[in-house]
Amino acid sequence: MAQVHADSLSDELSLVTSTSQVEADMLAESASFSTSVMVSASQAHATSVSTSQSLSVSASQDAASAVNEVELEKTAEHDLAQTEQNHDTSLEISQSLSESASADAANAINETEVEQTAEQDLDQGLSKTRRTWSDRWNQFMSNFRSVDEDFFDDLEETLISADVGAQTAVTLTDELRDEVKLKNAKSQDEVSKVIIQKLIDLYERQGVDEDTSMHLNANGLTVILFVGVNGVGKTTTIGKMSARYKQEGKQVVLAAADTFRAGATEQLVEWGKRNDIPVVTGAANSDPASVVYDGVKQAQAQEADILFVDTAGRLQNNVNLMQELAKMKRIIQREIPEVPQEVLLVLDATTGQNALQQARLFKDSTDVTGIVLTKLDGTAKGGIILPIRNELHLPVKWIGVGEKVTDLQPFDADAFVKGLFGRLLEGSK
Repeated sequence: MAQVHADSLSDELSLVTSTSQVEADMLAESASFSTSVMVSASQAHATSVSTSQSLSVSASQDAASAVNEVELEKTAEHDLAQTEQNHDTSLEISQSLSESASADAANAINETEVEQTAEQDLDQGLSKTRRTWSDRWNQFMSNFRSVDEDFFDDLEETLISADVGAQTAVTLTDELRDEVKLKNAKSQDEVSKVIIQKLIDLYERQGVDEDTSMHLNANGLTVILFVGVNGVGKTTTIGKMSARYKQEGKQVVLAAADTFRAGATEQLVEWGKRNDIPVVTGAANSDPASVVYDGVKQAQAQEADILFVDTAGRLQNNVNLMQELAKMKRIIQREIPEVPQEVLLVLDATTGQNALQQARLFKDSTDVTGIVLTKLDGTAKGGIILPIRNELHLPVKWIGVGEKVTDLQPFDADAFVKGLFGRLLEGSK
């Protein structure tokens, strides 16, 4: 009985142990499976995370690549646009340079044409004087026999008749006596060449220290006073000169201070209308100085560059005329002190020696800064320029050789003397 009971306990114990072992194994398997599942889950999660990160990185790279491609496309488009712009700019610069070169070439051609036209006008304007000189000179030289005192006496008379002035003729003849001896000139051609060259040298010598330029104020108003007797062409000269300066870009105003001569104001007003230039006027027989004052004020108000003043020229009342001119100058100097002013004496070349006397009169009475010699194209007395420069030491600044505006030219001594004597010198060679 006891043995049976012991075997029964042993079997139960074995069963319990077996059951526990099974449970333990089951628990172990369960734990192992759980661990395996957890590891697998972790691995799966890690793989998922890794995959997600990889996808994210890939997506980012793709996005970056897309952005880069867009930027590259934009850069390419910008570079293309810039290239096209640079090309256009290059074309514009090239066209501009081409146009500029064409403009410069055109200007050069125009300047050359203007210079050629001026030379032609001067040559034409001196034709009467030159022809008279040639005729007189040829007649003088046709009587040439030898270089003696009779020859020099005839030469002096010939020069005086050619309006070079008595003082200039005497001085020139005295110098020629020594020159002819020095050059040992004996034949007609040799003597003619020496004398003509001496005339040219005299013109050039007088021009060494001669100031033929117009003194204009670069920073404000300049007043140019025109003086001279009635009928010499003052008003016409003002009209032509003002048109010339306006074409050069100057702002110009005219003042009609010749209030006594009938029609003088109307003539200047007409020039103003023709050239679209304002004209300051006064009542008939009013004080000319008051017109000058009004002219200065209007020119200042308009910020003009030049005020041209036309004045009276009544030599029969010389004292009053010079007093008027002096009063005008005082007003100008008071209103615009320390500014260069020009006083241009207008002379009619057709009057010959009378022009020389007028020049002496005005030079003694007012501060003449230069001469305007008009109507050279209508006279054979163009030689009057020589004594004006030689005896009075007044620079000839302008000459009139025709009716056109462009026929009023700045005086070029070299061009003038060549136009007057050049052909005679060539003919003596």
